[in-house]
Amino acid sequence: MSDKALTQEQVAEVRKEFDFFDNDHNGMIDLGEFIELLTVLSPKTKVNAVQEAFEMIDENADGHIDFNEFLNWWQQGWWEY
Repeated sequence: MSDKALTQEQVAEVRKEFDFFDNDHNGMIDLGEFIELLTVLSPKTKVNAVQEAFEMIDENADGHIDFNEFLNWWQQGWWEY
């Protein structure tokens, strides 16, 4: 997690991004949704890197990225993928 906490407004913006890619609106991003997300945010990302990134972000290894996991990733620098 970043040393600098996000404001409520910034968290709300991240939530909007999360909700946009949560296509089935179940409160989690699955691998398919994550592939779509990275295709939009970082089109040059290689397929094998997507799977590795997904597994790293999915801290509890439940096969989904919840909002807290997504927020941590966003703060750490999603643009590095």
